[in-house]
Amino acid sequence: MTPQHLLTRRKILATAAAATAIGAGTSAFAQSGQRVLRVGHQKGWFNILKGRGTLEQKLAPLGVKVSWIEFNAGPVQLEALNVGSIDFGDVGEAPPIFAQAAGTPLVYAGATQPRPKLEALILPPGSPVKTVADLKGKRVAFNKGSNVQYFLAKLLEKKGLKYTDVQTVFLSPPDARAAFEKGAIDAWVIWDPFLAAAQKQLGAQILADAQGVVNNRLYYFTSRDYATNNTDVLKIALKEVDEVEKWISKNKDAAAVELSKVLGLDKSITELFINRTPFGIVPVNSDILAEQQQIADTFLELKLLPKALNLRHAAPVNLG
Repeated sequence: MTPQHLLTRRKILATAAAATAIGAGTSAFAQSGQRVLRVGHQKGWFNILKGRGTLEQKLAPLGVKVSWIEFNAGPVQLEALNVGSIDFGDVGEAPPIFAQAAGTPLVYAGATQPRPKLEALILPPGSPVKTVADLKGKRVAFNKGSNVQYFLAKLLEKKGLKYTDVQTVFLSPPDARAAFEKGAIDAWVIWDPFLAAAQKQLGAQILADAQGVVNNRLYYFTSRDYATNNTDVLKIALKEVDEVEKWISKNKDAAAVELSKVLGLDKSITELFINRTPFGIVPVNSDILAEQQQIADTFLELKLLPKALNLRHAAPVNLG
């Protein structure tokens, strides 16, 4: 089954509207005097945490109610944060950069260990391309403004090529997969689980992953206001996320089964995805913010951002 994580524009707008409505209802509940944690998430680890109910159990003594809102794309999650519909969530490297450029009051509450093997530049079976240098003049597809666009820019730079040496083709993962199958593109830069699905279902070959090129982390975000007033809640939330990651790292087979049900993918795909994932949550320090700063600077050079960003103060304090 082809993973379908990205919605059409109409569905994305509908999701955002639904999230705003849910968030508005939860805000009214918060005004009644009870504290809340509204978690915005995409399909993945958070579904496992939600199913266990441990976050609710740990926050109950603080009088905090947890609500869950599922999204199909990072930018929609961050728009929900911007309009005050969610308080906490997970997202890749690139969407926060664009959200911060647009003025979203986002701060980084935590990050994963580097996960460079979860994104790669792949080739169709029998491709004549043998090295990154062979990509010169070739059609390379990826999602515009995503973490893999940053990876591609740095990969080409490392191999002595300019970003303009390849023909960039901007396609969402489902559209890129279709183009990849038809031979309409020469290479595809993509992340898991789309990457694992392409390997297992299409025989895609990895030309280069991000190991030694970029770190590729997942980030946990909140708003400055929520971080200031709910430090205790965020500490517990991050600890519970970390506990789920620890469980997955020690129970990979069971986790692959559970994740396959969540994502609607064959277990062999989620198994491949999980087995190359380093697990563990780390605090966001100055070095990690510097990684995000480098992405922002690169996107500015590629004219994807309207202005320069300074991410020096983008992490909340005292989350431990």
